[in-house]
Amino acid sequence: MTERLQNIALVGNPNSGKSSLFNALTGLNQKVGNFPGVTVDKKTGKLSLSPELQVNVTDLPGTYSLYPKSDDEVVTFDVLFDDDEQMKIDCVVVVVDASNLKRNLLFCSQIFDIRKPVIVALTMMDIARQKGLQIDVQALSRELGYPVVAINPRNNKGITELKKQLASIILGHYEIPQRDFIDHQHLAPEIIATVKKYKTVSSDYAAIHFAGAFPKLSIISEASKQSLAEELQKLSFNKTRLQAEETLLRYARIKKIMQVSVFETDPQKLELRSRKWDEYLLHPVYGYLFLLFVLFMMFQSVFWLAQFPMDWIDQGFSWSLHRLKDLMPGGFLTDLLVDGVLAGINGIVVFIPQIMLLFGMITLLEDSGYMSRISFLTDRLMRSVGLNGKSVMPMISATACAVPAIMAARTIENKKEKLITILITPFMSCSARLPVYTILIGLVIPEQKLWGFFSLQGLMMMALYILGFLMALLAAWVMNRFIAKMEKSIFLMELPVYRMPRWKNAGITMVQKARVFVTDAGKIILLISVILWALSSYGPGENGKPSRSELENSYAGIVGKSIEPAIRPLGYDWKIGIALITSFAAREVFVGTMATLYSVDEEDEKTLKQKMQSAVFSDGQKVYGLATGMSLMIFYAFAMQCMSTLAIVKRETGKWKYPILQFILMGGVAYLSSWLVYQLFS
Repeated sequence: MTERLQNIALVGNPNSGKSSLFNALTGLNQKVGNFPGVTVDKKTGKLSLSPELQVNVTDLPGTYSLYPKSDDEVVTFDVLFDDDEQMKIDCVVVVVDASNLKRNLLFCSQIFDIRKPVIVALTMMDIARQKGLQIDVQALSRELGYPVVAINPRNNKGITELKKQLASIILGHYEIPQRDFIDHQHLAPEIIATVKKYKTVSSDYAAIHFAGAFPKLSIISEASKQSLAEELQKLSFNKTRLQAEETLLRYARIKKIMQVSVFETDPQKLELRSRKWDEYLLHPVYGYLFLLFVLFMMFQSVFWLAQFPMDWIDQGFSWSLHRLKDLMPGGFLTDLLVDGVLAGINGIVVFIPQIMLLFGMITLLEDSGYMSRISFLTDRLMRSVGLNGKSVMPMISATACAVPAIMAARTIENKKEKLITILITPFMSCSARLPVYTILIGLVIPEQKLWGFFSLQGLMMMALYILGFLMALLAAWVMNRFIAKMEKSIFLMELPVYRMPRWKNAGITMVQKARVFVTDAGKIILLISVILWALSSYGPGENGKPSRSELENSYAGIVGKSIEPAIRPLGYDWKIGIALITSFAAREVFVGTMATLYSVDEEDEKTLKQKMQSAVFSDGQKVYGLATGMSLMIFYAFAMQCMSTLAIVKRETGKWKYPILQFILMGGVAYLSSWLVYQLFS
C-alpha cells in the first residue's frame, strides 16, 4: 500500500494573503474541485519540500473564527477537525496579516488549541510598518510557543524559511506546546466531559467547539446528535455566552503578548495611502465614473490585444485543414478528422487568448484590492433592488462562470437575498458567452476607431456585459416584490489596503483558466462537434438506413428545418437553430457547432468568420446582417443555456422549481428581447 502524502492546510482571515501564498507554494501544480459532499470551492496543490519530500497543500476558505456561520466556514471547521487517517491535516499554516495583528491573532490562537502542528506566516509586514508597527518576530514566536515566519508571497520573501519549518514538522522534529492558549478546563469542564462521551477529540477546545457546531456537521450520526443535544440542554449550554467568555480570555492574553513583541509609534502621525485613494475611488460620483473607466479599458484591451493571436490561430487552422484534405485520401476517416475533430478543436483554441486576458485582468484587480471596493461602492445600488453589497461578489465572479458564482452566494446570511442572488446571477455574461460575443461582434460590428483610439467592437462588448448586469438588477427588483422578507441584513466588509498586483499571480491564473477551458469546456465542444459532424454528414437513406447526405438532408438539417419556423421571427436560419440546441450543453458550443456545420457544407480555405459572412437565406438576404447579429447577441445574453448552472441552482436551493422557473423566465425574456431587437434593426 502506497504511503499517503502529508496534508498541509492554509487558513487565515479573508484578504490576509492566503491565496498568494498558495500560488507561491504550489505554482501551476494545483487543481480546483469541490470538498466531498459540498459544492464549496477546493484548491489543492503539490509542494516539493525536497526531492524526497512531497506534500499536499489545501487552501481552505477564509474565515474570521472557528465558529462556523456560513457554509464556507463549516468546511474549514470540518477539515480541521476531521480525524480520518487519509484526510486529516498534519500541519496548519495560519496566514496572519501583520497590519491587523490583534484581530488575526484571535483566530490564530483558536487554531493553536486544536492541538495540531502550526506555523504562523506573517504577511503584509510592509503595511504594518506604514502603520507604525514594529514586530519582533522572534519575541512573538517565543510568546506564542509556535514558529513564526515573516513572508511576502509577492516576491517570494520568507518562502524558503517557511518550507524549512514545514519540512521540520513533517519529519517529526517538532513538539506541540503542552499548554493551551487559554485554560479551557476552567472555562467549561462539564461541557468538555459530555462531548468526549460522544466524540474522540484532539483537545479540550475541540470539545467546546464541537458542542456548538455539531448540529451542522457530517462527522456525527443523527442519533448521537439528538442525545448530545439533550445532555447539553440539561447543562444549560449557551454557545454565545461561552464564545464571549472565551474571546475575552483570548484577547487578554493577546494583549500581553503584543506588549512584549510589538512596538507601535504614534499612529496619529501616520495615514495610509489607501485612505487617500478611497476618498476618490469610493466617492458617490467619481467612484462610479472610475469603475466605468476600468470596465471600459478592460474590454478595450481584451479586444485589441487578443485580436492578433486569434487571427493567427484562425488562419493557421483554416490553412492546415485545407492542406490536410489535399494530402489525405478521401473517405470517412478523413472527413471525421478534418470536419469533425479538427474543426471542433479550432472552435476551442481560437478563443484562448481572450479568455486568458480577461481572467488575467480580473486577477490584477483582485490583487490590487480594488475588487472589494466594487462591492462597497455598489452596496447602495444593490439595496435599491432588495440586495446588498455581498451580492456583488458572486455577480462579478459570474463573469468567469455562473457555477462557482452561485456557490459563492452561500456566504450571504440573509435567505431572501441569497435566493435572489442565485436566481439573477446567470444574467451576468460569463466567459462561455465570450466566444459567441466575439464572433458575432466581428461579423456585424465594423472595425472602427472612435477618435482614433477607442474600438467600436470593444464598446459593444462592454455594452453586452453592462446589459447583463442591468437585467440582473431589474430581475432582482421584480423578485424582491414577490418573495417575502425573511430577516434583516447587515453589510459589513473589511477593505484590504491597495497594493501593486503580483504579475506572477495573474500569469498563473491565466494559464489555469486556459487549461480549464480546454479540458472542461473543450471536451464538451469536441464531443458535440464529432456527434454533430455525424448528424450533419448522414441522413435517412432510401431504405431508412443512414447514408451520406447533403447537409440540408442530413439528420441535423431535418431537425434544424423543423424548428426554423419558431426562430425565423428572430432572424435566424436552421443552422443557427441547431447551434441554439447544442448550446444548452455549454454556450461556447455555438462556435464549435458553426465550425462543424460550415466545414461540412463548404470545401474551401475560408475561415469560419468568412464562411458565416457569406451565408445567405434562400431569398439571397445575408444571414448575419446587423439585425440578426444583434438579435442573436441579445438571445445569448439573456437565455439560460447551461445545464451545469441549472444543476447547481437545484443543488443550492434544494428544489427543482427554481431552476425550472429560471429556465422558463430567462428563455422568455431572451426570445422577446431578441424579437424586439430584430424588429428594431431590420
